Amino acid sequence: MKPRPGVGAASRLDLLEALLTSRDAGQCAQRALTWLQRQTGARRALCLAADTAPPRLVPVATLGIAANRVDRFSVDLEIRDHPLTQALLSSTVTLVGGNGHGASTPLGAGPVQAFPLAPLSPRDLPAGLLLVAPFPPAGVSDVRWLARVLGPRLAALMAARRVEDAENRLQRERGLLYSIINAVIDPILLTDADGRIIIANARAETLLAADDDQSEGRRQAVTLNNMLFSAALSRHAIEGASAPRHEMPLVDPVDGSDLLFELMSTPATDVREGAGIVSILRNVTDLQRATAEIEENYRKLRQTEADARAERDRLDLVIDSVADPILVTDPGGNIVMMNAPAERLFVAVDGDSEEAHRQVQANDAHFSSFVSNLFFEGDSRRRTGSIGLVDPATATSLPMEAISGKIVSEHGEVTAVVTILHDRTEELERARLFEDLKKLSAELEQKVRDATAELVRQNELLRRSHIALEQASALKSQFLANMSHEFRTPLNAILGYTSMLLKGVSGEMTAQQRRNLERIDSNSHHLLSIINDILDISRIEAGKMPLTLVEFPLPDLIREVLAEVEPLIARSRLTVTTELDDALPLVRSDRQKVKQILINLLTNALKFTPQGWVKATAAYDKRHERLAISVADSGIGISPKDQEVIFEDFRQADDSPTRQYTGAGLGLAICRRLTQMLGGELTVHSALGEGSAFTLALPRAPKDD
Repeated sequence: MKPRPGVGAASRLDLLEALLTSRDAGQCAQRALTWLQRQTGARRALCLAADTAPPRLVPVATLGIAANRVDRFSVDLEIRDHPLTQALLSSTVTLVGGNGHGASTPLGAGPVQAFPLAPLSPRDLPAGLLLVAPFPPAGVSDVRWLARVLGPRLAALMAARRVEDAENRLQRERGLLYSIINAVIDPILLTDADGRIIIANARAETLLAADDDQSEGRRQAVTLNNMLFSAALSRHAIEGASAPRHEMPLVDPVDGSDLLFELMSTPATDVREGAGIVSILRNVTDLQRATAEIEENYRKLRQTEADARAERDRLDLVIDSVADPILVTDPGGNIVMMNAPAERLFVAVDGDSEEAHRQVQANDAHFSSFVSNLFFEGDSRRRTGSIGLVDPATATSLPMEAISGKIVSEHGEVTAVVTILHDRTEELERARLFEDLKKLSAELEQKVRDATAELVRQNELLRRSHIALEQASALKSQFLANMSHEFRTPLNAILGYTSMLLKGVSGEMTAQQRRNLERIDSNSHHLLSIINDILDISRIEAGKMPLTLVEFPLPDLIREVLAEVEPLIARSRLTVTTELDDALPLVRSDRQKVKQILINLLTNALKFTPQGWVKATAAYDKRHERLAISVADSGIGISPKDQEVIFEDFRQADDSPTRQYTGAGLGLAICRRLTQMLGGELTVHSALGEGSAFTLALPRAPKDD
């Protein structure tokens, strides 16, 4: 049963509204299949969407199919010889399951019609496939239309879903990153070039951030910490990598105690955020306190002979718990105490190789030389420097940082020297990596500067090219306008004299003379028409084409156009029909320009239709207050690649010198320009060998009337 006139269009419009309001690909496709069943009576259908990660065809909606038949059904698009893959890539309706094209589909045995869903853009693959079985022959136009409108919407929803999944994954990764840095016990901060904090972990926020509702003492401690941190960061930036380390005192906002941190900062550059500094604060308060306790213990050991053994045991426990080698020497330079890490460097036991004994002696000599220099520095109580040692067990070099301090009695006598050795192997490796990073950063900055300079040069070239094109376009328009007027003056004279001769002003003529004059008159009018078209284009480009807005009935204008081209219709022997909506309102527009567009479209349809029919239709979209006037034919058609070319100046679908159809290629260009002036749109739907349909969409009245 065919739908009543207007019922199919209303049903399609309802479906379009439903598709546009759908926010899920499955819901959108299910609404489309429900509409297809109601419109065509289809019993079984399956909508497959093309996914990109990985490239597969997956079900999104079903009609008349059990759920267990489609739960695990999918098609790998990498398998090019699969019938459904070939149906998707062919972009045409394909019969699957018959004539040797067998394929297992959830629709069961028997032939299945596969309709490719229109892509989101002409460069993309179809958005998926619409499988229908058994196929209702009476609903082919509905299924084709559904495939055209469902495809772009389905592709857009699938793309939106992929974007949402990517955003969720980004949020999870960002949350994991914050969890990792918050798990670090050392304060970690990212600051910009001006020292403002961008990112900080929980430990850093405890020291450098305070809310308004917290106590005044805590806020003052945080303010002081920020000042100390900014000063240390500035000093680090000035001294650079030359300073071995940067100590920074802070205040504990919780209990007000003094803290000592070692600042390690590294520049970081991001192409979007700009330059920044990553800072890690290592708490060295305990190390400073341990050194103070050692000095105090040695003072007590010298002072109280009775407590010497207890203090010695206590000191042994303290220094043995330190991972760095610690040695205590007397004023004569003899080692009187060392912890276990120091014993591995300065003590050789029986059974060690002769080479190990030599390396221990060399270590002892280097260490004694370093400590003796402390006594040559006068009143200085501390000396820091580098010392090269060797691991006797592995014979590897150990770059050490040595910190020696004098232990002085209350009488000012030096009782001992405490030396702490710190292995700088990792520190030097970090410094080397930092230098490599700075070098790579400099190279990257240079490449960015070079690329920026090249971009500036290219932009300047583009600007000059744009100016040259604008000047050339203006000169072209001026040239066309001038030459068109120059051509019209002699042409008008030719037309006038030809008309006078044809009327017998100079006497009777022979039949051959009359035929020659008629040819001159016909070709002169044709040339005048081309010149008028060129003049119209020049006036439109110059913005000097006036508009005369009047209200007029559209059916009268269409009948007037048909009457003017009646001689062409009679010569073409084509069937020309019209289909006008009964509810067409009055149109407020430039009547002459609308007539010029329709005459051009109608004459083109007659010209490029060797046999068959031409049909003019007019309809009104009340919701959007727009009228659609269409001129369709069964002519030669236009290929997809030429459907935009035909609207360009002096261009035809066939520009070869041997083309079958003549013309200057200005008619459609003028039509599109006039349509844009009237606030409308001129579109074409065509295929080679299947005819063409040009549609002029106009507002019922201009918005700025």
